[in-house]
Amino acid sequence: MADKNDRMKIEKADKIGFCFGVKRAIDILEKVARERGGVETLGAVVHNRQVLQKLAELGVSVARNVEDIRGDVVVTSSHGISPQLEEEIRARHIEIISTTCPFVLRAQVAARRLAEAGFLVIIFGDAEHPEVRGILGWTKGRGIAALDDKFVAGLGQIPRRIGILSQTTQVPTQFTAFVNKLIDTAFIRDSEMRLIDTICHDIRERQAAAIELAGQMDMMLVVGGHQSANTNRLAELCSQITQTHLVETAAEIQPSWLEGKHRIGVTAGASTDEQMVNEVLKSLKA
Repeated sequence: MADKNDRMKIEKADKIGFCFGVKRAIDILEKVARERGGVETLGAVVHNRQVLQKLAELGVSVARNVEDIRGDVVVTSSHGISPQLEEEIRARHIEIISTTCPFVLRAQVAARRLAEAGFLVIIFGDAEHPEVRGILGWTKGRGIAALDDKFVAGLGQIPRRIGILSQTTQVPTQFTAFVNKLIDTAFIRDSEMRLIDTICHDIRERQAAAIELAGQMDMMLVVGGHQSANTNRLAELCSQITQTHLVETAAEIQPSWLEGKHRIGVTAGASTDEQMVNEVLKSLKA
């Protein structure tokens, strides 16, 4: 085994650790929790169990819905919320502290402006993801979300004015392919399309760094929450290039994965604490 480890090369991707939006959200939440001796969040502030456990030690608890909020203040997640949900919270005289990622806010504003200008807003994204649900709320009923252009084509008569944007953590090439198919489907005489790039720059750079590293490795380990959208996309991209495993912690690494592997790359999702990445690196080196 020692001989095998001597020959094993372990490399970390250039872009790793919390993204700007997640770091900002956690900084806000930690400050509020310390000042108030604890606080509630509406849903998970980020999709990472280890980060949430650390926050729980500061007195941060998670309310699954508005009805579950016990106190008079709530912190909303980095994924953002709809204006309807915001109104519902304020109607209960609960103070809102927002940690919405600025990139998500930009997508919300774009969706609102398109809808107000009379466009049907099509969001390339997972309709069940909290970020997408929030963005849809800003269209006030003039938006739909889909990951497959066939869903849009099946709606029947499509309006002549369409605005297209993306969930912030989607893969740029997949968004482009989606848009091209929509153009083939819906771009008819006198129609108008507006395309707004709302993919996060940090996510774009993180994906590019992971792809570059995967091309040089026998195996990739992607560290992050199994429920995290951006982490799963990283794993999906890397798996198209080399053998890839998504792990939340070092304890999930199977020794059999390492057999015959001499070059192992490590990357991580945008909501993954760098400490978890270092523990994975330490485990591999051990």
